[in-house]
Amino acid sequence: MFKRRIIFTGGGSAGHVTANLILISRLLQEQWEIHYIGSKHGIERQLIGKIPAVHYHAVATGKLRRYWAWANISDVFKIMLGVLQAYLLILRIKPHVCFSLGGFVAVPAVMGARWNRVPVLILEPDLHPGLANRLSRRYAQMMCTTFMDTATFASSKASDKTVYVGPVIREELKLGSRARGIHFCRFVSDRPILFIMGGSQGSEKLNHMLLETLPELLKRYQIIHICGTGKLNSSYPSFAGYRAFEYVHEELADLMAMADIVVSRAGSNAIHEWLLLRKPMLLIPHANGGSRVGQTLNAKYFQERGYARVLQEEELTAQTFLRNIELVYKERDHMVGHMRASGTDNAVDKVLQLIRTTVSSVERAELE
Repeated sequence: MFKRRIIFTGGGSAGHVTANLILISRLLQEQWEIHYIGSKHGIERQLIGKIPAVHYHAVATGKLRRYWAWANISDVFKIMLGVLQAYLLILRIKPHVCFSLGGFVAVPAVMGARWNRVPVLILEPDLHPGLANRLSRRYAQMMCTTFMDTATFASSKASDKTVYVGPVIREELKLGSRARGIHFCRFVSDRPILFIMGGSQGSEKLNHMLLETLPELLKRYQIIHICGTGKLNSSYPSFAGYRAFEYVHEELADLMAMADIVVSRAGSNAIHEWLLLRKPMLLIPHANGGSRVGQTLNAKYFQERGYARVLQEEELTAQTFLRNIELVYKERDHMVGHMRASGTDNAVDKVLQLIRTTVSSVERAELE
């Protein structure tokens, strides 16, 4: 009887960890030995470190920038050190497979796995593959995609190693209760509820825009505001019908269940969760940084399919913010109709089966 061993990697943002958490919970039920390679201080350590059964290993990481900066020079050496550390870790652990969700922290683990002849599987959460996954794909046996159209961005050779699985999302979000959420927030049931979420680390732009327009929005909506860890302070007002949180854990499903419409960044994991729950969206993708292209394309994809409206950050003013929220509310029934027709694929089971199949081939090779 083999003890199946797997290394997960991915980080830099919650979106590059969440799907791994879902897969890890399932594999722990099957008694797998699970290791995670990430950075020393990244969000992946905060999230994975809470799981006692998972062995977390920190390696040196460097940021993959698309522009010139002096830090690029030192980061090259950090990445080289991280690859060496990951190689030695994997040599000792001897996993059957490495599963990567991307982000710059994943590159050393992917390269270390390949150099140890450990098969690598990648999940690309965005419509357009990020830089880390484009670099990692050459070392991977297969890349799973969240969007059906992602394969069009790959070369013909790379597309042969690409398989569409759909969004890996938390099905338990469907168990949220609108009534429990309203009771928790001390809201009333006969006024619409607006949910504003700026991503796992919060968005200063969205936070400031909400505070600027809050008096006007409260004339029509009750508001749930997830402002980001460390960003809730005494400057946030205390109004009836307005609740602000840094981050929500146990009550999140209930809060999401009671939302009538949503304002969100356009990270793949978040928008697919809102799609699962049939919540009309106003998407405001990042205007800069490494996630800009991915979030912009994600948002455009959802808008074209009638699930959302898009407001570019460079066009964000109090007037455009209020107007687009109102348009989403007016169009909510139409958007929900499109969402119902979208269908959902059981991506979790598909990815787990691919992992099991890969490990079975490794086990057969060990027996020969």
